[in-house]
Amino acid sequence: MDLALLRTFVTVHRAGSFTRAAQLLGLSQPAVTGQIRTLERQVGRPLFLRLPRGVAPTTIGDELAHKVAPHLDALLHIAEHELDVESASRTLHLAGPPTFTALRALPALAPLAADGLDLRISITRDDEGLNGLAAGHHDLAIGTVRPRDRLLTATPLWDEEQVLVASPAWRERIGGPQAVPTHGPSVLDDVPVIAYDESLPLLTHYWSAVFDTRTTHVPAIVVPDLRAVLECVIAEAGMAVLPRYLCCDALADGQVVALLDPPLPPLRTYFLSVRAGTLALPNVARAHDHLLQAAAAW
Repeated sequence: MDLALLRTFVTVHRAGSFTRAAQLLGLSQPAVTGQIRTLERQVGRPLFLRLPRGVAPTTIGDELAHKVAPHLDALLHIAEHELDVESASRTLHLAGPPTFTALRALPALAPLAADGLDLRISITRDDEGLNGLAAGHHDLAIGTVRPRDRLLTATPLWDEEQVLVASPAWRERIGGPQAVPTHGPSVLDDVPVIAYDESLPLLTHYWSAVFDTRTTHVPAIVVPDLRAVLECVIAEAGMAVLPRYLCCDALADGQVVALLDPPLPPLRTYFLSVRAGTLALPNVARAHDHLLQAAAAW
């Protein structure tokens, strides 16, 4: 049996997509499809089920992958040690939300880039990132939604604390530091809201978790980057719910103030998602482990 066919097969099995496997192998998608069809004819059984997004291995495909993958990996390891210059650079495709990716994920991955890992970053919403991951466009996806697709697996990465903030001037306008703790959310009814989405996901979650009620606010300003939301709050445009890591410096400097310090602040969990089997790829495994280790210190 041709080793080139087996290598293509294992790559498709791990990538979950002919498209992504073609990118990893430096081949065209028709070439990958043709090689898999050739191998299926040799085996006499289908190896993959074609899905709307990517492919899933059949029972025979899984069995074959488990048998041949360790041996192919061993051969690849030998080849890479002989070709250090050629193998020094690997490309990782990461998808994630703008602020968290910029302030948390990229600084954590910077040492790997210095060691030769090429990074390609896509700024996405949760559904876009997971759809792109399933389709093979990304190797890793960071988001606040746990994937339901059985081709994807997710690991909790970090819990982000949420803070209700405004400028000191706005706090005085609503009655001072004790206004919200004493009178509840009603004193905030006339305060403009700045958000990154029309649906106010952070504010809605905060109102439900802290006040046990629904918010009736509509956003005054919508800008799809939490860093810009923070700047609007500093400029006294209104209030917002923001991650503590983003606004901690502004809180310390007195540029913004917390309108309430609940005993149990709301949390939002970030997940690190991959396609099933792709953690066997060295570049994906390194980045995955590095992000999890970095998150322990955030």
